[in-house]
Amino acid sequence: MTDFLTDWGLILVTFLPLAGALVMMAVPRELTESHKVIALVASGASLVMGILLIANFDYDDAGALQFLVDKEWIPLINSGFILGVDGISLPLMALTLLVVPLVIIYSWNHIPSPGNPKAFLALILILETGMIGTFAAQDLILFFVFFEIVLLPMYFMIGVWGGPERKYASIKFFVYTMFGSALMLVSFLALYFLSREQTFDMRILTELGGLDIARTTQILVFGGMFMGFGIKVPMFPFHTWLPDAHTQAPTQGSVILAAVLLKLGTYGFVRIALPFLPEGAQWWAPIIGVLAVIGIIYGALGCLAQTDMKRLIAFSSVAHMGFVMLGIATLTEFGINAAVFGMVAHGLITGMLFFIAGSVKDRYHTLEIKRLGGLLISAPRLGWILGLCTMASLGLPGLAGFWGEFPAILAAYEPAPMLNQTLFRVLMVVAALGTVLAAGYLLWLFQRTAFGTPSEEFVDDPEIVDVKMSEWIAWTPMIVLIVVLGFLPSIIFDVTNPAATLIAVAAGA
Repeated sequence: MTDFLTDWGLILVTFLPLAGALVMMAVPRELTESHKVIALVASGASLVMGILLIANFDYDDAGALQFLVDKEWIPLINSGFILGVDGISLPLMALTLLVVPLVIIYSWNHIPSPGNPKAFLALILILETGMIGTFAAQDLILFFVFFEIVLLPMYFMIGVWGGPERKYASIKFFVYTMFGSALMLVSFLALYFLSREQTFDMRILTELGGLDIARTTQILVFGGMFMGFGIKVPMFPFHTWLPDAHTQAPTQGSVILAAVLLKLGTYGFVRIALPFLPEGAQWWAPIIGVLAVIGIIYGALGCLAQTDMKRLIAFSSVAHMGFVMLGIATLTEFGINAAVFGMVAHGLITGMLFFIAGSVKDRYHTLEIKRLGGLLISAPRLGWILGLCTMASLGLPGLAGFWGEFPAILAAYEPAPMLNQTLFRVLMVVAALGTVLAAGYLLWLFQRTAFGTPSEEFVDDPEIVDVKMSEWIAWTPMIVLIVVLGFLPSIIFDVTNPAATLIAVAAGA
């Protein structure tokens, strides 16, 4: 069994969803239920394979790549088909494998208009292959291919199944991310030509650690990656595509975008930019830290100005991803651990908030906060789930959100020795103030939507019902994990720490 997982495990985990999408192409569009079953089976099979990998993962050697696949791919440019997983990529891959089947279960009775389950579910499966492949790729060209695969499916999900301004939002999303990706590709090519081996193999480039590249060159090459990964995160001031994309995307698109897609950018910083270009990382780290904290405050203030529930949650993503980037900017083992935990926590909590927003929209046909209210009376279970998720998002101890914010703030107190300690301690104080603002806008959201009495226009509305069975099935695993990780954060930290230590050392900390 171990030999089979070593040879085929990662390949099956990555490409089973794509195989499911190809099968769906051969099934007539009219067979709606068949498409739902195929999508669930494909994503479920990938999840089962992922569980087998997690069960057979050597946690005593979590810093090393495991289940390695190394095949010849494009020998002309010395690019290989190389997949592997370590303690950094494993939690993010597990998050992806969990979220996608839950999104498909939620979609069972929530296919957005125009109702075309075949295309809609096939795009979700293609997205899954792209996201898993990005976390598993160990070759820069392969990483870039998977990184870009997710672009078109999300573009179509927003552009076809989105809201009234879907065309504007989808084009804005596409243009922003393509611009960043172009600069990122230039940086990858620079690494290729500047390395002794002239290879795209990330294992070899990590070993080189940028030692053969002059400091000025490292700063420029890191700048290209900063644009590519920073736009994907998205960091301030490249964030403006995100609220539009979230607001116009269907619920499923918003959940996938928040839970996993944004993490491709932060993962790129941790996996590629920091260890490959240590001197570049040290020069850029204060800039990243400052922009991260500006994003925390700006996102929080943006939330306080919103009148739409979904747009408020979207701006909260800008703020919460700021904590992740602050942890990365410290260049320390503790900061990188905090960043990876923050990615997982944000994926679970904000993904749940978008699920809830979608269900509120289905019932009330509006997300205008001033028209909502009395959710605890109309649909009490839905109201209490919203309450739990808002408490998790504001960082209440005992829930996952606390460990997504507090360690990042603490890491800023003692950044890597070569960084300006005074600057980062100021950033720590400002970021801590951001948590106060987060409590303000999230409690305000919960109070306006859940408390009070329902508006007259919604009294006795038969569409306003409590949580449905498909919603319970889709949400329960995420709710359980939000609570469990809040009490047992070591589940993530013990896995990520060995790999985070190696990355921090490579970054010069």
